[in-house]
Amino acid sequence: MASFFNGNLRRTAWRIAALVLCVVAWHLATRERINLGVVTFQNVPPPGEVAESAWSLLQSPLVLQHLGASLRRVFIGFGLAAITGVVLGLAIGRARWAEDSLLPPLEVLRPIPAVAWIPLAILMFPSSEASMVFITFVGALFPVLLNTVHGVEAVDARLVASARSLGAGRLAVFREVVLPGALPSVVTGLAIGMGTAWFCLVTAEMISGQFGIGYYTWMSYTIQNYADIVVGMLFIGVLGMGSSALVRRAGQALMPWRAVQEKRK
Repeated sequence: MASFFNGNLRRTAWRIAALVLCVVAWHLATRERINLGVVTFQNVPPPGEVAESAWSLLQSPLVLQHLGASLRRVFIGFGLAAITGVVLGLAIGRARWAEDSLLPPLEVLRPIPAVAWIPLAILMFPSSEASMVFITFVGALFPVLLNTVHGVEAVDARLVASARSLGAGRLAVFREVVLPGALPSVVTGLAIGMGTAWFCLVTAEMISGQFGIGYYTWMSYTIQNYADIVVGMLFIGVLGMGSSALVRRAGQALMPWRAVQEKRK
């Protein structure tokens, strides 16, 4: 138990040190105005200036409106993508007719970037709010879908055959063998999908004229407020990391046998 605790403590300290080193490197690069030709830090705001802008935003009454708008859009879009992606992924992974009917059009749509959906989303939905939720939904859908499909297809056929030989019907095999076997991949897809949803947030909120962290970042760019651009980016990064961690924690709660396996290693 002590060795496990010490190991986790060392890993946490190492991760914090890695973040500190990145901030130090950022500070040195901006202070020395490093210009490597391909990339330059001459116009990049230093960490201190970004911290001041972040503190000003946190003290502003608008911060709750920006955060609330973005969180609402991301979680609605992600929730719809999670339900749709898992259901379609389970169907495609288990039924050949679903794979032949649903996967080809989905594979055609998958490479289309979120920004390319903006004009069509404006035409399809009567409100900008629904359009932004749709862009977030599209961004999160395909990681969830593909990971679910791969998880179902990776279930050992011998386990399915063994369950059937013991008299299990289709529903029992699906519930007791396929779902637990595919769940690790499904959780991975959900975590990636949550991160992608935040990634698409700036694109989605480009068509918004009021609130949101992505909108705040974009407007900071248009008025050339460079420190606020970095503040918006960091907010999106921290929120995306935190929400993805919550998804992984929820997935671990659904897979108690994985915790037992980790302890045995």
